[in-house]
Amino acid sequence: MRSCLWEVQVVTSFGIGRVVESTDDKYAKGEIVTGPFLPVAEYCVVPSDFIIKKIEPNGDIPLPDYLSCLGVPGFAAWVGIEVLGEPKAGSNVFISAAAGGVGMYAGQLAKLRGCRVVGSTGSDEKVILVKEEFGYDEAFNYKKETDLDAALSKYFPDGIDMYLDNVGGKMLEAVLNHVNEGARISLCGMISEYNKVWTEREGVRNLLNMVGKGVRMEGFMVGSPSHLARLGDFAREMEGHLRQGRIRSKHKIYHGVESFLESLQSLFSSSNMGKVILQVKPS
Repeated sequence: MRSCLWEVQVVTSFGIGRVVESTDDKYAKGEIVTGPFLPVAEYCVVPSDFIIKKIEPNGDIPLPDYLSCLGVPGFAAWVGIEVLGEPKAGSNVFISAAAGGVGMYAGQLAKLRGCRVVGSTGSDEKVILVKEEFGYDEAFNYKKETDLDAALSKYFPDGIDMYLDNVGGKMLEAVLNHVNEGARISLCGMISEYNKVWTEREGVRNLLNMVGKGVRMEGFMVGSPSHLARLGDFAREMEGHLRQGRIRSKHKIYHGVESFLESLQSLFSSSNMGKVILQVKPS
């Protein structure tokens, strides 16, 4: 009989926690802290250098916003729009997965730059959400408007100047048929391709369009040193937007650590709206 040894590790995530006990004088019992590598668990022990900052529990920013607008989704949107996209006032901007954790902020940041913003979503309810709550100029349900070329022709008669891609595959290929001269494409994610082996993934056949139109396409990870170096700039800008009411959030909160799998699956089913948050233990 053969045996196997498996190493089991707890999933980590950007999170908020209350200090129960600390051997570091910088953190006292009862304080609220946030960090990028907190285990998904009711209790955990982490090195103090995993902690980014303390949070004032009774401050003017709600705690969930530290995981969304001021967390990874907001940072990804900021890098994709402000750092890589740099759309100018009057630009035509397209955001896929517009009602998701990243998309809801990306569209609002582009609007703050004076752009015309259109998003794609997976339901009519989400179309209403991004237009009425997040200020998108237009949006469409890609499950109904399945001819993506026709949809983009309708919503972008003057072409696309900047695209934040959260989907990849057929959507990215369709966008490349509608880009303007000098367009910029920020590759934030490709959720349509994640659960496929590379030989089954959708091929993008029209990359030649990038050559003739001088398009710049760049993928990014918010954890890269070059982007993390801008974390302070991001925090200052987004906190200002929040406090002045220029940015709005939408959260879906799951309760109990036993809901983790359900919350994770919602990210891949188009059922989530805005940022998915797991509250592992009642406060």
